[in-house]
Amino acid sequence: MMNNMLDINQYCTAREGLPHFRNKMSLNEPVTVAFLGGSITEGYGASDPDQSSWRALTEQYLQTAYPSVEWTFINAGVGGTNSTLGAHRFHTHVKMEHEIDLLLLEFAVNDSQHRERTPEGRAEAIRGMEGIVRQCLSLSPQADIVVLYSADEINLREKEPFFIAAHEEVAAHYGLPSVSFFGRVRDWLWAGGGTWEQLAPDRTHPNDAGYAFYADLLLTFLELSMEEHAAGSLNEIRENLPAPMLEASYERAAMKDLSDVYDVKQLQKRERPDNMVNWRYAAAHLASDDPEAAFSFDVNGQGAGLLLICGPDSGMLEYAINGGPFQLVNPFDEWCPLFQRPVPVQLVQRSQAETMRITVRNAAQKDERSTGTWLRVLALLEH
Repeated sequence: MMNNMLDINQYCTAREGLPHFRNKMSLNEPVTVAFLGGSITEGYGASDPDQSSWRALTEQYLQTAYPSVEWTFINAGVGGTNSTLGAHRFHTHVKMEHEIDLLLLEFAVNDSQHRERTPEGRAEAIRGMEGIVRQCLSLSPQADIVVLYSADEINLREKEPFFIAAHEEVAAHYGLPSVSFFGRVRDWLWAGGGTWEQLAPDRTHPNDAGYAFYADLLLTFLELSMEEHAAGSLNEIRENLPAPMLEASYERAAMKDLSDVYDVKQLQKRERPDNMVNWRYAAAHLASDDPEAAFSFDVNGQGAGLLLICGPDSGMLEYAINGGPFQLVNPFDEWCPLFQRPVPVQLVQRSQAETMRITVRNAAQKDERSTGTWLRVLALLEH
């Protein structure tokens, strides 16, 4: 049930609207909707993520409101991932055999929790969000994209949330609508509607009531966007994208499997580790705690990294570029003692694309909190 009393203009900016999505609805053509984000998109905290998360409620609404449409829904929410990793995994997780008609994009909370509030932190958030937008619109020029802003205890303390402002710069540059769950939560709290813990017991992930609160705003926006007088027209076909906001945006980012590694020493293929979280996908990886473990891979681009699996027994690694000196990386963080999870590590960033040979080896060192020196490599990251 849509909330007819909700002042949509307080929390939603229509910009170019959803003209292509609206046209697909009117023609009853098959429609693909993709959801890309972190654990809040995945539905963590809901009693059943596929029934009561904001994503699931959105799917249910669209299927009920437009029963004659053939719907395809892609859940590319992965807990703990920010917009940088989102840009790298876009092609893999938002499977592009389907042209995307609507992309719902949510990384405000994970960018807020995983980055410093500095000019470089802002730039990295823009690189990630812009990379996703440009990849999507290059492959599916007809796609409409909505940028979503979730709340957490960090941004609720900010008068002007730092990373929501950075994401809004990207939305404005590309004429994308934005919907602020954060804004509605903040005003509800200020008006004495309740406590944040009533909607999000862990102060980040909504429960069923919190997800319904989010969905109510988004579905009201979608309903109004389907009306004939809504902003946007089909004359606004994106034949050419605007110039990038940042030269180093992740427009060419990709997450690649390990088939291209070579000179592999003392690494064995392993399947998903026990107690692995934040990854619904296949988790075959290369692993070793041998001090002689090493491998190389080539990159032709501006940068590269690794997607590691890190946990209680993870150690440090070293890498070298084009035969240069080895540099030490310690990926162990405060979450590692609790479980195994994917952790992205950026190794190199250049101003211009170039061909690079990257050699990685086990450093045979460990953080003082770690119980071992294991190196587990899940994927290669390139851009």
